Amino acid sequence: MNRYSRTAAVAGALVVGALAVPGAPAAARDGGLWGAATIAPGREGIVEVAGVPETAAGATLTLTAPRGTRVTGMPLDASGYRGSVAADGRSATYTVTGGSAGQERAFPFVLAVPAHAVPGTRLRGCALRLTDGRGVPRAVGRCAVTVGLAGPTLTRPLSGVPLAARPEISGTAHPGAQVTVRDKDDLETCVTTAAPDGTWACTPGTGFPAGANRLQAVATLNGVSAMSEQVDISVAPDDGAQ
Repeated sequence: MNRYSRTAAVAGALVVGALAVPGAPAAARDGGLWGAATIAPGREGIVEVAGVPETAAGATLTLTAPRGTRVTGMPLDASGYRGSVAADGRSATYTVTGGSAGQERAFPFVLAVPAHAVPGTRLRGCALRLTDGRGVPRAVGRCAVTVGLAGPTLTRPLSGVPLAARPEISGTAHPGAQVTVRDKDDLETCVTTAAPDGTWACTPGTGFPAGANRLQAVATLNGVSAMSEQVDISVAPDDGAQ
């Protein structure tokens, strides 16, 4: 297990198309607290807060969640810190209980983004505040949380089944997302748009050569994108084979 507790591992398993953005140290050099993440609708992701100046026992680091989101976990796995989440999930706090906190440590907060959130949206209201043991403010900052895109699925064709040169390719994605299917050589195979119910389908304009190939779907919407798992396929020499 890494520096995070098992809670982080569980949260990470729920994240598809979520990424903690590694830009915090540069922002922290400007003297403020900073954290960022891109989290898909209906998923959880970790915001890592950096830029915490050296501080002693009793200091508190508080994250106020962006509007519409909730803090669901405090997965820092290190002695000398205590995490607590507000009953409504609107905020969460790490308290230094021993030793000191410094800039070399990142403080993770797990955020849940609602299923109705619009991909590509920058969620407002995420704020950071550090106070010392007497409650005196030491530093403030912002966290940038962007709604990402859940990874599309590629359900057909099935792996291991001999295919015709131009099989129908289909799956699911966020409604309205543009879906591009690429082969093993990263060549564009076909492009379509996910329907309101999230389904999509397209047929290659040019037939695949006989033999082994690999497909992957990429969904894009409002400037954010996500990829499906890769599917290995086999194309039969005879175009009539299915």
